[in-house]
Amino acid sequence: MFRLSQYMKALVSSDAPPARGGASRIAGVRPSGPVVIWNLIRRCNLLCKHCYAISGNVDFPGELSYAQVCEVMDDLKTYGVPVLILSGGEPLLRPDIFDISRRAKEMGFYVGLSTNGVLITEPVMEGLVGIGYDYVGIPLDGIGEVHDAFRGMKGAFDASLNALRLCRDHGIKAGVRFTMTEDNAHQFEDILKLVDDEGIDKFYFSHLVYAGRGNKNRMDDTEREKTRSVMDRLFEIAFEEARKGSDREFVTGNNDADGVYLLLWVQRHFPEKAEMIRDLLVRWGGNQSGVSVANIDNVGDVHPDTMWWHYTLGNVKERPFSEIWEDISDPLMAGLKRRPRPVKGRCAQCRFLDICNGNTRVRAMQLTGDPWAEDPACYITDEEIGLDGPVERLDVTPFRGQRASAGR
Repeated sequence: MFRLSQYMKALVSSDAPPARGGASRIAGVRPSGPVVIWNLIRRCNLLCKHCYAISGNVDFPGELSYAQVCEVMDDLKTYGVPVLILSGGEPLLRPDIFDISRRAKEMGFYVGLSTNGVLITEPVMEGLVGIGYDYVGIPLDGIGEVHDAFRGMKGAFDASLNALRLCRDHGIKAGVRFTMTEDNAHQFEDILKLVDDEGIDKFYFSHLVYAGRGNKNRMDDTEREKTRSVMDRLFEIAFEEARKGSDREFVTGNNDADGVYLLLWVQRHFPEKAEMIRDLLVRWGGNQSGVSVANIDNVGDVHPDTMWWHYTLGNVKERPFSEIWEDISDPLMAGLKRRPRPVKGRCAQCRFLDICNGNTRVRAMQLTGDPWAEDPACYITDEEIGLDGPVERLDVTPFRGQRASAGR
C-alpha cells in the first residue's frame, strides 16, 4: 500500500527535510513480521467482477476451524506480525468472526475488517463496536447501478453506503476502496465527492490486478494515459487536503509505479523537495509481496500476497506460518526477498527500480508465465524511466505473451 497522504504532509511541512530517523517514520518502519491479510472464509454473498478469491455463495470445504485459527494466531504473534486484516469471501458470514476478532484485539494486533458492507445493519454494528476494529474497509466501485453491476447484486451500493455511514456515526474508522477499470473510470470524481460529502475517513484507490476474476476481466483495465490523468487528479486532491490540515487519508494499492509517478509530479511542482521525497520513497521500498505483506487463505494455504492464490508456499495445518515465511528454498520467495529483484525487460532497465521494487509481479506471471518479466500495467513512459528509445510492451490481452508496440 502506498500511503500518499504521508508524502503530501511532508511536502507541505514547513520543517526542514527530516533526518534519517524521521524519514524512516514517514516511509514506514518495517516490523519484524509481515502484515497478514487473512481470508477466513471463501463464501460470499456477492459475485464481484474482480474477485481474486473467485468466491461464491456456497460453503467451501477444508476451512480452518476456530481452534486452528487460534493456533495460527499464536504463532503470528510470536513471529512479530503487527497487523491482521480479516477478509473473505465475506468475513461476516463466518459465525465465529467476532470471537476471532475479539481474541486478536486482546492479543494486541491491529485488526482491520475487509467487508463488502452489505451485511452491516444496526444490530450487526453493535458487534463491530464491541470488538473495536481499528479499521473497516468497504469497496465502492461506482455510484448506484454501476457498483451494483460490479458486485452482481441489485441494491449493493445502498447497503454498502449505509454501512459506511453506520461506521462513521459509531466512531469506527472506515474507508472506501475504489478499483478502477474502463467500466467505472468515469465515476472517479463522483466517488471522491461522495467520500468528501459523507465525511469518510479514508480513500483507497486500487489498480486492477490480474488475479482470479480480475485476470479473466483484465481487458477492462484502464489505459495508461487514463491512469496518469487520474493519478494527477488524486495527487492534487491529496495535496490540498494535506495543505488544509485534514486528517483524511489517501492511499493507493496494486501498482507501485504510483511512487515513481509521485516523484515525477514533485519534480515538476516542488523541485526543491524532490530529493527529500525520493529519499522517503526509496526507504518505503515499493512492492512488498513476500516480504512485509502476506496472505493466508481460508484453508490455510500461505501466499506471497492476496493476488497469488494460484501459488502456494505451504499450509499452516502442516507447518507454522513463521517457518513457511522464512523458507527461501522456494524460488519465487527467494526472488521476492532479493533486493534488487531479478526482474527483466524494461523493469530491469528502469532507473526507479529502487523505488517500485519491480511493481506487481503477479501481472507479469499471468501474462507471460514468468514472474520476473516486466509489469504490463506500469504507466511510466520509456523516456521517464531512462530508456534510450521505445521498446515493445506487454499487451493486456487474453493471449499470454502477445506483444504490442509501446504507443500507449
